[in-house]
Amino acid sequence: MKLIAVGRLKDGAERDLLTRYQKRLRPKLDLVEVPQAKGAALEQKRREADSLLAACPDNAFIVALDEGGRNLSSTEFAANLQNWTVSGKEICFLIGGAEGLDSAVTHRADLLISFGSMTWPHMLVRVLLAEQIFRAQCINNGHPYHRAGRPD
Repeated sequence: MKLIAVGRLKDGAERDLLTRYQKRLRPKLDLVEVPQAKGAALEQKRREADSLLAACPDNAFIVALDEGGRNLSSTEFAANLQNWTVSGKEICFLIGGAEGLDSAVTHRADLLISFGSMTWPHMLVRVLLAEQIFRAQCINNGHPYHRAGRPD
């Protein structure tokens, strides 16, 4: 699996958390960082789209994080992850830059997902995604990490 994201994650709390989750994941989650583009917003999105898609194998299953994407529960995400894993295709998660994703990415993606309608810092979204992948793997393996339902 690959997490392909625009921008460089600096040392600090976000990197530490991402590294912690990466160590727990099997199969592992490789981080590929592509440069943040310069120029007008549309040009930035186009250049970043080219870089994001170039980092994906031709037959990859692409999941792009986008505010207009589907809002999945953790159990729905886990079921999807299990299906993607058995497909034999490399799974690539894409996170765009500050201007969002170009239509070239959203049209190529096999699935668009959202972490809700709130705006999250792009560097923190990497950690949120890694945690959800870890949670999904725990759900799929019957591990008690995920506690479904609400407490009484």
